[in-house]
Amino acid sequence: MRTDVIVLGAGIVGVATALHMQARGRAVTLVDRRGPGEETSFGNAGLIERASVIPYGFPRGLAALLKYGLNRSTDARYDAAFLPKIAPWLFEYWRHSSPRRLAEAAAAMLPLIERSLSEHLPLMEAAGTTHLLRTTGWIEAYRSERSLAAGLAEAAALDAYGLAYDALDRRGLAEREPHLSDRLAGAIHWRDPASVSDPGAVTKGYAALFEARGGRFARGDARSLAPAGDGFTVATAAGPLAARQVVVALGPWSVDVLAPLGYRIPLAVKRGYHMHYAPAGNAVLERPVLDADTGFVLAPMTRGIRLTTGVEFADRDAPASPIQLERCEPLARELFPLGGRVDPEPWLGRRPALPDMRPVIGAAPRHKGLWLAFGHAHHGFTLGPVTGRLLAEMMTGSETVADPAPYSPARFG
Repeated sequence: MRTDVIVLGAGIVGVATALHMQARGRAVTLVDRRGPGEETSFGNAGLIERASVIPYGFPRGLAALLKYGLNRSTDARYDAAFLPKIAPWLFEYWRHSSPRRLAEAAAAMLPLIERSLSEHLPLMEAAGTTHLLRTTGWIEAYRSERSLAAGLAEAAALDAYGLAYDALDRRGLAEREPHLSDRLAGAIHWRDPASVSDPGAVTKGYAALFEARGGRFARGDARSLAPAGDGFTVATAAGPLAARQVVVALGPWSVDVLAPLGYRIPLAVKRGYHMHYAPAGNAVLERPVLDADTGFVLAPMTRGIRLTTGVEFADRDAPASPIQLERCEPLARELFPLGGRVDPEPWLGRRPALPDMRPVIGAAPRHKGLWLAFGHAHHGFTLGPVTGRLLAEMMTGSETVADPAPYSPARFG
């Protein structure tokens, strides 16, 4: 079987890339071992984070480093046995989080962040998933006056970006979210972002749109990718598939495909968990809420209230650990009246991250026709559609919506 383009990975980035290449007249086959939107694109907080103009840097203050070093934090933890393996990557992450380099990363990511919501909207309209969209922003809640003051100072430092936000005292927060705890000192309501009540369903909706427009989806093993003639082949359940162009959009599994081809891209995985809860009584949450002091998010979803944890540094394929969720759940119950757990067990997701806090989007430097799109860390769902557009423009030699140079795979050799 032949096609113009094979896209490996049916997460939000791969599906969006397939849609954009299809819109440019290419025959595209989407290949994954699972159904669309069933890995990392399934388990996030559902944010389209238009306000996240500064990447999540590594803490550099001594107090923060000591806090995380003790490994008792709710927002980040590490597997001690895994620490020697991840330490070189963490050092690079720390190095790239210096004020100068963080500013460079922010400038590099801004063109994508600015277009994050505007690129989702036409796809949601076409896919019929706008009923899952909320344009109510999200809330950053603080437990103390001291942390609230620090958060407001950080927000004020972003005024040059023209972001819309409201500073809320205790009473103002109660008016926006009446069922949040009155222990909270206040909050910042970021109004530019949107959110969805089922990110996995949105991704599946985009994939259904791709197939309705004539695209093909095939089950297959991306690790079978091999150069062949003037292109590549990959094994699928329906037989070998060949194309001149291949996109690797496999998130945390991208390195499994690229390593045999000689690429050594420093991809790490920020693991995270979620669990759904029934709201207690008549409690309602209107928008996602970040507990800024402890690092978890409560997000209203079709399945219930989703509690998403912070970061766990552990081997990508290690068994799930209950530690982060066990630390967060009692704190979440302080914040909002949660009922019983809905899911039989916590969901474990893997966020693919690069130490310079920007993804790889572009041509692989040593194989003509091989294209890469992964490493979006916390913003894969946010940046999937704009990434797909940018990559499709590059692959077809069109004018690009943003300068692709900062995301070049060649920066890693």
